[in-house]
Amino acid sequence: MKRLRLPLDPYVLSLLGTVLLAALLPARGGVADGVSGPSTAAVALLFFLYGARLSTAEALDGLRHWRLHVTVLAATFLVFPLLGLAAYALRPWLLSPDLFTGFLFLTLVPSTIQSSIAFTSLARGNVPAAICAGSFSSLFGIVLTPLLAAALLGDSGGFSVGALGRIAVQLLLPFLAGQFLRRWVGGFLTRHRKVLGYVDRGSILLVVYTAFSEGMVRGIWHQVTVPRLLALLLAEAVLLAAMLVLTWWGAGRLGFPRADRVAIQFAGSKKSLASGLPMASVLFGAHASLAVLPLMVFHQMQLMVCAVIARRRAAEERGAIGEVAALIGSGRG
Repeated sequence: MKRLRLPLDPYVLSLLGTVLLAALLPARGGVADGVSGPSTAAVALLFFLYGARLSTAEALDGLRHWRLHVTVLAATFLVFPLLGLAAYALRPWLLSPDLFTGFLFLTLVPSTIQSSIAFTSLARGNVPAAICAGSFSSLFGIVLTPLLAAALLGDSGGFSVGALGRIAVQLLLPFLAGQFLRRWVGGFLTRHRKVLGYVDRGSILLVVYTAFSEGMVRGIWHQVTVPRLLALLLAEAVLLAAMLVLTWWGAGRLGFPRADRVAIQFAGSKKSLASGLPMASVLFGAHASLAVLPLMVFHQMQLMVCAVIARRRAAEERGAIGEVAALIGSGRG
């Protein structure tokens, strides 16, 4: 019997290594000031690249699947936040206030693009729909995530409505600049996609190091205990299971065919680490380290669980095709 290998994302290992580095050698004083500037620039660069890569023509072409995209957006920015608010019942006896803030924040960030496409493809779902759904989610998330954070988090974790201005300057303007310049830089980005992927990930690692260093200097990590972390794992496992069930069942009730249900399940049940980390650094400032911890944990959990589900969906589809072929071959089809 072939053993099922669960994916341990190498990038998550890099993030954990960065957190460990920040714990052992946090940036202090002048070093912290020196890291802060490049970290801010890295966030702006990330969203410029996001904007430059998003094909406006492909996005408009994908509008013909508007029911599917609305379903994914509703799962991402409505159902997820409602479940996050329901977790308020776990505060403070199970989740500390800071961990709850991070838990609620993770329910507000956009869906993923790359992993949604990969798992949809593996499960033999509607890959073009997954591409458009992830792109729309990222696009809407630049505006909706800060607005939802302002409405639901208030001043929690150091967040303030004034952060919306920083979002506009650090995230929205670079994104729009990328969209505007795409016709001139799009070809270059496509040719150097692999190298720029390292730039993306390196920028996020710098953001993580800056956030966790500041958390260490301020001593906020003393608030996190092993029982609290176990409680966070349990709460996130329940959250992920609920979204996987709701997206699959709900898409079926809405009459979507199997291929679309697969795309909806994988695009509607995920949260983007790549978008969420830089957003948290802008929104939460000194409190960003605890705010992103739940998102980092959820990211790895969703990869492991969705890998298993995608393989099973693929096996089911192969089995169904085999049965049809057998019926045709026997003359009964």
